[in-house]
Amino acid sequence: MNQVNDVHADLPQQDVHALALTLRDPQQPHAIFNAIDALTARVIGHRLFTIMAFDPSTFEVERLHSNMPVLYPPGGRKKKAQTSWGKQVLTRREVFRSATPDGIREHFDDHETMAELGLGSILNIPIAYDGSCVGTMNLTHVDGWYREEHEAMGLTIGSFLVAALLEHRRR
Repeated sequence: MNQVNDVHADLPQQDVHALALTLRDPQQPHAIFNAIDALTARVIGHRLFTIMAFDPSTFEVERLHSNMPVLYPPGGRKKKAQTSWGKQVLTRREVFRSATPDGIREHFDDHETMAELGLGSILNIPIAYDGSCVGTMNLTHVDGWYREEHEAMGLTIGSFLVAALLEHRRR
């Protein structure tokens, strides 16, 4: 697959340190959501970025953050019970990555909206704590963008969302 992708595979230590400092900001969860949105845009790349909380009692995800709030507003919910995506990401806590629009079309009801936005690849990072999924971090970009090395970076960055997602679940 030919790609024009100058994203670096390494996550600089100063970026990890900056996320740790952001967690101290009293404006949570927005401070960490915005910091992770900006960092993933720079080191992994995305056009659409969302953070979803997972409710295991209903097997639904709820959007808590979006860089496109008009099209993908916070508060939006999706039922994921009985879906292969839900089993992979929410139950087995495995990353979902598709480098083509076919993978998006197969797993997401809003695939037409994504196609209209020129989005053709997706990276869904399960955010897990104590053996269970508490949410997802979702990056979507042009066709062919995401590669295997983005998964490890996404898991590392996404781990900084655990506290905010647990706090959301507690409420």
